Amino acid sequence: MKQFLSFILIITSAFFACSSDSSSSENSNMPKNLQLTANVVGADANNPNGNGSGMVVFSFSADNATNYKLNAGNGQVVETQSNTHTHTYTGSGISTYEVFVSAYNGTNFISKSITVTVFVASSMIWSEEFNVNGAPNSAYWGYDLGTGGDGWGNNESQYYTNRPENVIVEDGHLKIKLIKENYSGSQYTSARIKTQNKFSFRYGKVEIRAKLPTGGGTWPALWMLGDNISTAGWPGCGEIDIMEHVGNSQNIIHGTLHHPSHSGGNGDGGSVTVPNVSSEFHLYTVDWRASSIKFYVDNQLFYTFSNNSNLPFNQNFFLIINCAMGGNFGGAIDPNFTQSVFEVDYIRIYQ
Repeated sequence: MKQFLSFILIITSAFFACSSDSSSSENSNMPKNLQLTANVVGADANNPNGNGSGMVVFSFSADNATNYKLNAGNGQVVETQSNTHTHTYTGSGISTYEVFVSAYNGTNFISKSITVTVFVASSMIWSEEFNVNGAPNSAYWGYDLGTGGDGWGNNESQYYTNRPENVIVEDGHLKIKLIKENYSGSQYTSARIKTQNKFSFRYGKVEIRAKLPTGGGTWPALWMLGDNISTAGWPGCGEIDIMEHVGNSQNIIHGTLHHPSHSGGNGDGGSVTVPNVSSEFHLYTVDWRASSIKFYVDNQLFYTFSNNSNLPFNQNFFLIINCAMGGNFGGAIDPNFTQSVFEVDYIRIYQ
């Protein structure tokens, strides 16, 4: 009996000694200090979520790791022995993904996660780069001329012309020049150009990079009207104001929608404060869909509107660029104002 008990004790001791050695071996092979970073291709101050390619370079490392598994957050999983992986996201628009990476050594592993926000551009259907000096391209642009007294004005003080003194393409930029001068009975001149009967579209993302004028009473706008304005009238045709700014409220950007029962000061919209709108170029964007219309400045969302089939925002719209002076929204004009310039670098439309 004593011999049997001694045999049991020897076996038990051997078992625990073996288990202790196995646990120590597993701990020594456990990956440690896992690091994970993401570099969105083309990201900069103007495009914080990338250049639209959807490409992100993930870098990861861990002590004792022999291989890695990356879950990109969009249903795609990659296994690799490398410390980097370039992933291309395909969902159009601006999307945020939670990304996981696991570092392995045999069956031992540790994991880490980060979030990454990526912009994926859709196909460009139209663009105006303003890269030919002279008058705006007549294949793209026509003019509204006069004071707007025939129904399309807002009690402003300028006279819209097509003179090069007021509207010209120079050095890669469209320049609309607002000038204090006596002209055809008005005290100020400016310009209002449009793509009506030349180009229109339904749904898409519109990006416009612009630098705004200064001075009390200035009222620059980047906007769109429904193609059926001649039959439906305003606001029945619908109006999408991608960007409006008034010099009397410097650096406050407005995005607004006008439609029946929501005209004038009763429009649906939002505003955001953006520094240096008159000394730096900023990116003004509207993402227009059948279900929603979203407004951005420098890729930062500031207003979302719920679209539906009962609203006029489901037909073709054309583009308008203008700079008014005073009027219902521009307000009081600074008596010391002499002139200022509204500059547009480019317009790009994606679907």
